Amino acid sequence: MNAQFKKGVLKLLVLVLLDKKDCYGYEMVDEISKSISISEGTIYPLLKRLKKEKMVSSYLKESQDGPPRKYYKITDSGKEKKAELVAEWFEFSNGVNNLVHDKMTDDNLGDIKDEEG
Repeated sequence: MNAQFKKGVLKLLVLVLLDKKDCYGYEMVDEISKSISISEGTIYPLLKRLKKEKMVSSYLKESQDGPPRKYYKITDSGKEKKAELVAEWFEFSNGVNNLVHDKMTDDNLGDIKDEEG
């Protein structure tokens, strides 16, 4: 997948995940990687920015598998931003899908008419 596409939606995906439950960094990478390919190194700078923008907060939680993990939690400001981004995403993706679908339909109809003519 195009890196610019991923970069543009990663903030949205992180906020959506954190609105469902608190997560630690690698857990987010693992969850997002089920849908799109991302590297661990892309999530931490974003989490740092989101924390600086007060969209997420963090806390340490004991782990059975080793040292305490840093968990991230969405804030009220983050929930507001997530709602904005979700609305923008649906508007954008619907517009793109409609254009692509219409273009594909037009192209396919043109091919059929050429075969008939």
